[in-house]
Formats: sequence, C-alpha cells, structure tokens
Amino acid sequence: MSDFLFKELQDLEKKLENNNIPKGLKDRTKKMLDRLNRMAKLGGYSSEFETISRYVETIASIPWGKKTKDNLDLKHAKDTLNKNHYGLEDVKERILEYLAIMTLRQKTENQKPDEIMLFKEYHAPILCLVGLQGIGKTTMAESIAESIGREFIRISLSATGSILEIRGQSKALPDAEPGQIIKSLIRTNVMNPLILLDELDKASGERGLRSDIMAALLEILDPEQNTTFRDHYIDFPINLSSILFVCSANNTGTFSTALLDRLEIIKMPAYTDEQKEVIAKNYLFKKVVLSSGLSEKDVLIEDEVWPLLIRPLGFDTGIRSLHRNIETIIRKVAKEKVNGNFNKITISVANLKKYLPEFIGN
Repeated sequence: MSDFLFKELQDLEKKLENNNIPKGLKDRTKKMLDRLNRMAKLGGYSSEFETISRYVETIASIPWGKKTKDNLDLKHAKDTLNKNHYGLEDVKERILEYLAIMTLRQKTENQKPDEIMLFKEYHAPILCLVGLQGIGKTTMAESIAESIGREFIRISLSATGSILEIRGQSKALPDAEPGQIIKSLIRTNVMNPLILLDELDKASGERGLRSDIMAALLEILDPEQNTTFRDHYIDFPINLSSILFVCSANNTGTFSTALLDRLEIIKMPAYTDEQKEVIAKNYLFKKVVLSSGLSEKDVLIEDEVWPLLIRPLGFDTGIRSLHRNIETIIRKVAKEKVNGNFNKITISVANLKKYLPEFIGN
C-alpha cells in the first residue's frame, strides 16, 4: 500500500509543479501532501488521501493565467451578429457600443499608463438580455463570444436549489466539488471565457434561498468584489474580472435591487411574422438541411407554405417551434432519400400534412 501511495503522491506533486498555480495555494497544498507523505512512511493510510487527491486534480485543472486574445474589430463583430441574427438592430447596436468601450479601455491600459487608475475605476456594465422564450437570447450570447473570439459556456440557473451549486462545497465534505463558475473555467480551459448565466429570473422560488443566490451572483458579477471570489471548495481567492458575463431572463421581477443596479438591461423584442419568415428561409432552413446531410437541391418549400410553418397552432413569440417544424419536414425528406427512389421533393400546401403531421389543414 505504501509503494502505491508514494507513487500517487509523487504524481500529485508533479501536477503542482507543472502549473501556474498561485504560490499561496501551491504552498498550502504541498503541506497537505507532506503530511500524507509522513503518514505513508509510517505505514499508515489516511482517509484524507482521496479528498486531497481530488483537490489537487481540481486546482491543477484550473487554467491559471491562460487567456484567449480578444478580437475587438467592430466590423468583424457586426458581420458575425448579422450572419447569425436577422433584425434586432437596436440590440446589435448596443452590443457594438459595448465592444467599442472594451476596445478603448484596452487601448487606455496599454498606451496611457498615467490613466490606468481612471481606467480601473470604470467598469463596463454586465449585459442582461431580457425577453420571452425562444427569441434567441442564448444564440445572441453565443454570437457575442464568437465575434470577439472567446470561449463560450452556459450555466443554467433555472430552479437552482442551493447556493453551493454556485459557490461549491468545502473539500472536507464527502463528494465535495467546486461550484459552477470554477467548473466553467475548467471546461473552457481559459480564465476569460464568456459565461452566460441563463434564466437568471428562475434561480429559486423560495424567498430566503433566492436572496442567498442573488447575493452570491452579486459578488460574482460586481467588478468591485469578483477579483477575490472565493469558491468554498478551492478556498482561495480567484480573480474573475477577466470573465465576460452575460445574463438572460424572461423578466426582471425576481431580481434583487442591488443586482439589478449592476445590470445593463437589453430588451429582446418578439419577432413579427414577416421577420420569422425571413429567418426561416435564410437562416433556419439552410442550417437544418446541411446538418441533416441533405443539400438544398434535395428539397424545396414553396412560398405559400412558410406562413403555415410560422404559426401552425396559433401564436408563437419565438422561433423554436418554427425550427422544430422545419426539422420535422427535413427528417421525413431524409428518410425518403435513404429509402431510395428519391427525386427532389417540393413541400406544398397540398402535401404539407404528410411531412408535418402536426399541421391542422383542410
């Protein structure tokens, strides 16, 4: 058993040496390993080994000091937003203004050292996309990440049942693990990803618990506090200021006043039927066809069909049901192609019921 422990402990020590782990955290962790080493030499086995082993694995996985370089070219950002989203001009304009501020702040820091203090006192607000379901809040956040070249990850806060999901658990507890923020850094492998805090308004339905969660989110989002964020599992201050946080919500009614004060609310309007028809033809149809393995030469949807796909069952504010309707049609076309005897299929009002069984027509 001791030989095994010595080998495992040596491996853990190597992981500490091969990472840019902060000195204070590294020194503290080395002391833990030294204690286990002494116990192993005495022929003992400590139950702490598994706990400390997981802890070292975790802190060695955090990408300390590793960042992607921002692409703050506004033309590139505008082209990316236009490529992925139709309409929403006011929303796009606000995002481009946000990126312009990031560009100027970066130049100020690099070119005017005498203005660094002024630079540090200014903090760009946290963007919060607010709108009904299915109107593209998540894809808009993904487009922002793509436009500036950042890694993207989404954290769903819907029905978050414990503050420990955000802040982590003490490593002394059984099956302890870090919170979602630290996990996001590990998964993206950079310290400056774009993190979407999705469904912020659905964090919890319990009054007391919601207050706790809002307080934790306030610390994470507030630039005055997030430079020394302390996850309970890591138990060491971690600088989150390089992360670009974007939030999304259906409404702001459950937000605390303090949190709302730090958010820049961007309202995402519902699409009109005319806009949804353009989105369906020029964005969704091409995307679904290509992802299915078909080509646009294999299927044609007549102009008279599009209004029926937009609202086959009544009013719909977003485009999710429209997306699903197109996917249903394309799946059936793909099946016919695989079964053989296939020619280009034209979807018309007359045969729509065959390819979209949910359609209620004459």
